[in-house]
Amino acid sequence: MKSRLRKAGLAFLAASMAFAGTVYGVTRASADVVATLNASQLVADMGAGWNLGNSLEASNNGVPSETAWGNPVVTQALIDRVRASGFKTIRIPVSYLGNIGAGPNYTVNAAWLARIKEVVDYAHGRGLYVLINMHGDGYKTVTGSWLICDAADQTTVKDKYQKVWQQVATTFQGYNDHLIFESMNENFDGQYGNPTQPCYSNINAYNQIFVDTVRRTGGNNASRWLLTPGWNTNIDHTVGSGFVLPTDQYRSSSIPASEQRIMISVHYYDPWDFAGQEDGTITQWGAGATNPAKKSTWGQEDFMDGQLKKMYDKFVTRGYPVFVGEYGSIDKTTYDSANNRYRADYARTLVATAKKYGAATAYWDNGWNGQHGFGLFNRSSATVTQQGIIDAIMGAVGGGQPTTPPATTPPATTPPATTPPATTPPATTPPAGNGTCRVSNAVNAWNSGLTNTVTITNTGTAAVNGWSLVFTLAAGQTIVSGWNAGYAPTSGTVTASNVSYNGTLAPGASTSIGYQANHTGNAAAPSGFRLNGVACS
Repeated sequence: MKSRLRKAGLAFLAASMAFAGTVYGVTRASADVVATLNASQLVADMGAGWNLGNSLEASNNGVPSETAWGNPVVTQALIDRVRASGFKTIRIPVSYLGNIGAGPNYTVNAAWLARIKEVVDYAHGRGLYVLINMHGDGYKTVTGSWLICDAADQTTVKDKYQKVWQQVATTFQGYNDHLIFESMNENFDGQYGNPTQPCYSNINAYNQIFVDTVRRTGGNNASRWLLTPGWNTNIDHTVGSGFVLPTDQYRSSSIPASEQRIMISVHYYDPWDFAGQEDGTITQWGAGATNPAKKSTWGQEDFMDGQLKKMYDKFVTRGYPVFVGEYGSIDKTTYDSANNRYRADYARTLVATAKKYGAATAYWDNGWNGQHGFGLFNRSSATVTQQGIIDAIMGAVGGGQPTTPPATTPPATTPPATTPPATTPPATTPPAGNGTCRVSNAVNAWNSGLTNTVTITNTGTAAVNGWSLVFTLAAGQTIVSGWNAGYAPTSGTVTASNVSYNGTLAPGASTSIGYQANHTGNAAAPSGFRLNGVACS
């Protein structure tokens, strides 16, 4: 999605349906030494994704500028907050536009490429999956755009596209496979309707150029997972006629012939009158809607399930994972105070449905909070603004904190591992007095399992620096995985201990942790919460 802030509010292009996932190979010492995860393992490892939207793809008069659309400069503190909230994947939209020099070399501005690398390192250096793409260069509505599928001189377009990706891929050649390249964004002819020719053929050609170019740069790029979209990232136009999967003839010979290294990108914003239309007509979604007049006549849970199943049937069953690179809904609480409840329901259902069909997801966040905004965070203060939506996402995906990055030798410019996150706590100091904490649960149960998101709030007057939360699971429950805390033992009376990035709780501050558990019929929330020995309300 290309959504930019204006003085009068938020304006963005209407996006289409969405869905996506990935298969994965962990590169060790070189591109030819690979241990693979299957598609379901990779999707689980990628966990919940988030978009750093309206930053590195923002532009002014055809020149990229990360502050051009009203967002502040991206900081390590922001990425650390996103990570601490449980997101394991960050998609970073990027535009090049006027930072590409003249032909025949089409040299990318060195300072811009260095800034892209710096922001990638903020996330990649923390063990997150990172996706970068070529975002605004293919929008007719963006000044300076050139990756236009119905432009007359396709020879020049394709040559320029190849040269830019060659430079980008070479820059990141040594990064491990937690970095994924995406060929482009919502490329189409600008008319919302059925695909046209030869425009779709050119989009297919761009994807093939992208795959061949990246692979030929060698190193870890020879086995890296690559993400390719169909027409406007639209599900129906990707599973239907027109989309051609790129071949992968230049990939590493170590990859078995039966395995893929290509994934498919789609976006999901249906129904648009709920998800993106900037008015108060449709403010509710899903089975929990209380006012039929505020709920769209289409695009509910059954439609969402059907769309994502199409991607599963067409691609996932053949080993091509799907990635829902964008989804979300705008803030309409000025029209309906209950709107955030339905936004959370929408996000929860999309993530859960994608997980059901073996796909990973990334929420679209454009940095804008308030009326018509998609924002989950205040980017200036690096704080959470929509904890309810984040909790819904984490509850649906059933996981949070990223795994330890693969044991590859990092690029020389990767941030030193000794640089701590801004939230690293000092030495532990337990809270004093009673009534200093409050705990809430959000249990999502099914036949034999459940997830529980636990929110801990420091209600005292002194900071908590290092904490342990003790609670008792209901009979028959056993924790099988957890996020944002360490858990021991896995049944009975459990102690959840903070991790490095969430150990400090200022007065009034909260943190969310969670776990997935098996149960034998009793899906009740735990009881007897005590934070550092103090009973919580």
